[in-house]
Amino acid sequence: MSKLKGKVALITGGSRGIGAAIAKRLAADGASVAITYAKEASAASAVVKAIELSGGKAVAIQADAADVEAVKGAVEKTVATFGRLDVLVNNAGTAIPKTFEETTLDEMDRVIDINVRGTLVATQAALKHMKPGGRIIMIGSSVGERVLVPGLVAYSVTKGAVKMFSQGLSREIGSRGITVNNVQPGPIDTDLNPAAGDWAVPQKAATALDRYGRVDEVAALVAFVAGPESSYITGANLTVDGGMNA
Repeated sequence: MSKLKGKVALITGGSRGIGAAIAKRLAADGASVAITYAKEASAASAVVKAIELSGGKAVAIQADAADVEAVKGAVEKTVATFGRLDVLVNNAGTAIPKTFEETTLDEMDRVIDINVRGTLVATQAALKHMKPGGRIIMIGSSVGERVLVPGLVAYSVTKGAVKMFSQGLSREIGSRGITVNNVQPGPIDTDLNPAAGDWAVPQKAATALDRYGRVDEVAALVAFVAGPESSYITGANLTVDGGMNA
């Protein structure tokens, strides 16, 4: 497939889970891909290697999403490596599942710094390099619109913020021919939220399909939003949640 041939994509938090699946899918669609990772260099290298073995181009950049300068540097390094930036996927995120009353201020700060501030900083840095046809894609969450399970209050607050950021920004930069969309996964089987984990039972039960989603199912939607066929879609919240929010 060559829908993204000649394009360059940066996926934050692309060393594992949904981010790794997105990186591999965009590379398979023809894009040169940069991924950021916080600590797991070996996992990031494995993603790069998998892309290269399939004939694609990729680079891994160490950058904690909570580190403002590192995030800005990752954008600049992507452009320095590949010469341009067409697609930004703000995927880096974290959750600390516990009741709100038990959540510490430090834990709240960590979730906000990564999920909100990191997304704002990466997007602002990327916009300096984006031309018409550019794509900014947030990885939000179905709980950014509706919270059906306990323990995700602080996390849902950040994803609600990402939702509104996407909508507001889409209006500001629409005249530049750059789209902004928010992909909202429901329960997806990853090491952070395994389908066999303690928190899985209520999440699975809340879906219409009675199952967890797969990372490739999220990556498929991101690939569509990143491609040329989605050129008239912007400011949208696209939920891939097995009907959890139905």
